[in-house]
Amino acid sequence: MSARLIDGHALAARLRAEIGERAARLAEQGHRPGLAVVLVGEDPASAVYVRNKVRACQEHGLHSVLEKYDATLSEAALLARIEALNADPDVHGILVQMPLPRHIDAHKVIAAIATHKDVDGFSVQSAGELASGLPGLRPCTPYGCMKLIESTGVPLRGRHAVVVGRSNTVGKPMALLLLQANATVTICHSATPDLGHFTRDADVVVAAVGRRNVVTADMVKRGAVIIDVGMNRNDEGKLCGDVDFAAVREALGPEGWLTPVPGGVGPMTVTMLLENTVQAALAQTADRR
Repeated sequence: MSARLIDGHALAARLRAEIGERAARLAEQGHRPGLAVVLVGEDPASAVYVRNKVRACQEHGLHSVLEKYDATLSEAALLARIEALNADPDVHGILVQMPLPRHIDAHKVIAAIATHKDVDGFSVQSAGELASGLPGLRPCTPYGCMKLIESTGVPLRGRHAVVVGRSNTVGKPMALLLLQANATVTICHSATPDLGHFTRDADVVVAAVGRRNVVTADMVKRGAVIIDVGMNRNDEGKLCGDVDFAAVREALGPEGWLTPVPGGVGPMTVTMLLENTVQAALAQTADRR
């Protein structure tokens, strides 16, 4: 028998229903959670991502502002617009869709977003809060991965977790969130000489490098939990992850857990963006009471 699938769509639906209820309660008090999404340029993938985020907000009672600008927008103009959104009491979260045009410094843009409105959790201060164990807004994809692991009922305390990938947006914050849950964490990356040596010993593996078949059947332990963050295309053009899905699912056995691609981590990323926006609204409206 093969591993059980972790259904990201079902979990996202349950969490979004709860988020919608909390947003409605805030709206009744005159504080409808608000998210501003800024899109610069005409990148087709970014346009799709932004559309999904805005629609999710609207469907769950959040106020969403979409601001679209030509790729010629200057860095100074974008920074000025972020400053205005920082000061807007009706906007509780600000998301600037990446990538930005080459003439705009993404680091400057992220740093310009007020930390209490940084619903992507990408700023240096947000990263510092996470590393220090302080409360704050967490990067959406790792946050969603933690919810997926939690849904299996597998305790993380004392377990060995391996994170494959060291990006600032997924790998590093994922490792820190696992540490906060009292897992023993190993981070692997492109310079790791024998990835399988580490993953075969892991109770939990989070694969987040963006390359097909990084994790294969001979690299996993029976009964492990595998979270596949990758988003790639196979030879037929179909979406696939970083994990050799069919073979790994069999190798894990019926005690194991595995996220599909699509339908695993993807729905959770947008869900946690909504969660962060509601959290930000709660904190900001509490400060004004």
